[in-house]
Amino acid sequence: MLTQLAIRDYAIVDTLDLELAGGMTAITGETGAGKSILLGALGLCLGERSDAASVRHGCERADLSARFDIAALPAARAWLTERELPADDCLLRRVVTASGRSKAWINGQPATVADLKALGEHLVEIHGQHAHQLLLREETHLRLLDDFAGNRAAVNALSETFRRWQATRKRLKQLSESGDEVQARRQLLRYQVEELDLLALGDEELATLEHEQEQLAHAEETLREAQHAAECCDNDEGGVLTLLNQAMHRLDPLPGSDRGALAEILAMLGEARIQVEEAVRELHRFADATELDPERLAWVESRLGEVHRIARKHHVMPEELPALHRRLQAELDGLEGGEHDLEALRAEVESLRDSWREQARSVGESRQQAAARFGKAVQEQLAFLAMGKARFEVEVSPRQSPQVDGMEEVRFLISANPGQPPRPLAKVASGGELSRISLAIQVVAARHSTIPSLVFDEVDVGISGATAEIVGQLLRRLGEQGQVMTVTHLPQVAAQAHHHLHIEKQAKRDTTLTRMALLDEAGRVSELARMLGGVNLSDRTLAHAREMLDASQQGAAH
Repeated sequence: MLTQLAIRDYAIVDTLDLELAGGMTAITGETGAGKSILLGALGLCLGERSDAASVRHGCERADLSARFDIAALPAARAWLTERELPADDCLLRRVVTASGRSKAWINGQPATVADLKALGEHLVEIHGQHAHQLLLREETHLRLLDDFAGNRAAVNALSETFRRWQATRKRLKQLSESGDEVQARRQLLRYQVEELDLLALGDEELATLEHEQEQLAHAEETLREAQHAAECCDNDEGGVLTLLNQAMHRLDPLPGSDRGALAEILAMLGEARIQVEEAVRELHRFADATELDPERLAWVESRLGEVHRIARKHHVMPEELPALHRRLQAELDGLEGGEHDLEALRAEVESLRDSWREQARSVGESRQQAAARFGKAVQEQLAFLAMGKARFEVEVSPRQSPQVDGMEEVRFLISANPGQPPRPLAKVASGGELSRISLAIQVVAARHSTIPSLVFDEVDVGISGATAEIVGQLLRRLGEQGQVMTVTHLPQVAAQAHHHLHIEKQAKRDTTLTRMALLDEAGRVSELARMLGGVNLSDRTLAHAREMLDASQQGAAH
């Protein structure tokens, strides 16, 4: 049950906090006052589509939240528990920014709009003011009958089986029809994979080959230059070491006052001689390690040539060949298993078809059994709404081919006058009759709903007089079973409510705001009088309103 609704900067509402109770709550106000704002805010909390127009002019964002008591809603608690969310309470929050973006939370945890919508299906059921127009569409008839029969879960399962069946059939058809193309592709892949298998190029091999090729190709030049460098350093006829030794020999015996400064220079020359000697040894070791291997060079260059040839053939870079090899192998593996896949797909198609048929048979039997009961229940409500002579029937007929929701078509038929055969609603009912038929159907559907919070948005359009009072009585009785909120223009309906919420539009300076308030008894009398007689309230109108309210509440007590 909806217990609280908080609205911040939404449409023309700046701040609103509503405490809501069980029973029937009438929502009234002058045309354009913003009654739809309340339902719009609730709808956003339940996952309806948002846009920037939701945000009050000049504000950065609209902030909306709805709190529900879910103690008597095991489906809602189970939904929360499955997602590891607290299940002792239910708070839905939606924030819409001026740019049109929105964020959502469930019990303080971030959620998607789809999550809000999925959970909302367990919390509130909304009957819109255009429900009678939807009744002219026969797909609506099937959904209402299924809801009445309690088929929602079974039809969802049936639809899922149908979608899997059709998807598998499509896959089987594609594989069967593309047999020649698949065979040609398989042969090409086998040849390409075998060629790459023979090449067997490793992921890092190309870089290794290129490095080795460079070393082998320049080995002779490298060896020659290393030997020459060593000879330049260690040569009896002008080598670096010989010259260093000569320089040190000339400086060493010099007498005089410069002996101290020369000692430092001699030390430097000594260190240089040591470094050169070490360099000569390293040059000899490098030359000894350098191999001249023409045969290895020829093999490496041949290997590189083959790698580049195959890369050009596949229009890839040489370093991409190992990855290409893996992709082609994976595709070939998939096609090689295709023959087995065909047999498996054929078996799966048959299994899904048989499963769908069994599910459809069960749903079809449920629809046939519920059709008469639904028709009878609606006809009883029509009699209550001054259409006692009307005859309402639910026609369930077989379809020519399987559909996602079963093998039945459902049509609501009505005969508004005795002696006339029942015909489809769109061809028989007048506007006023259609409104009453719609309300009768919605009342029957609501009575069989497992959702305790029902919202009726001007479903009494086209109804007046004594019938309007009966409509109010129907809605009140539904409210006694849970919670009913109804937007109405009819005082006869509003008088029947347990609670009365009034909405009005106020102009302040350069802005217009909507205000909502729960009326006390005196406020209810004034609002009913306004609904009866307009802006200028006479004593007679107020007395009539008082009488209407007293009679409605006393009648309800009995």
